Amino acid sequence: MSFIELVIIGVGLAMDAFAVAVSKGLRMRRLDKAYTLILALFFGGFQALMPFIGWLVGSRFVSVVDKYDHIIAFAVLAFIGAKMIIEAVRRGDDEEEDGKGAVIDLREITLLALATSIDALAVGVGFGLMPEVHIGAAVAVIGVVTFLLSAAGVAIGRRFGARFKRKAEIAGGVILILIGLKLFLSGMGWINI
Repeated sequence: MSFIELVIIGVGLAMDAFAVAVSKGLRMRRLDKAYTLILALFFGGFQALMPFIGWLVGSRFVSVVDKYDHIIAFAVLAFIGAKMIIEAVRRGDDEEEDGKGAVIDLREITLLALATSIDALAVGVGFGLMPEVHIGAAVAVIGVVTFLLSAAGVAIGRRFGARFKRKAEIAGGVILILIGLKLFLSGMGWINI
């Protein structure tokens, strides 16, 4: 498998992480470099780890994971999206931010990274069936692509969020719920996106 093919796979796998990163950036008044780095590291790390696990485990367990991955991803993303919306509505327009950076909630970031990388597990199983794939190169490319797109997503989201504040945070929550819904509907076979 060529480097270009691996980059294309990496971009495809990173799209959900990118969208979630945009929604997290929407909440920022100014870019928090530490938060952006941690989020991008978690998203890139999980996106690299899952194909490696899939490659190791092989096709033995893919049917079990494949049956429930869309339900798990939907539940996690819908929960976090609803939480964002509720917090934005409760806070209101007049409440000032304290000027500190974004709150780094490692549990939430881990859940988001897991939810957006479950599909990469199946890709890893596919890699295991293709002897021409060098798994080290594949996971490195996927991880780096996801890291870069996630960091860019936070910056893009922050740019829009700084202008629209509460509305942007509500939109970010809605985006998370819609991504979860898309994953659920695709997993059920009701849509093919």
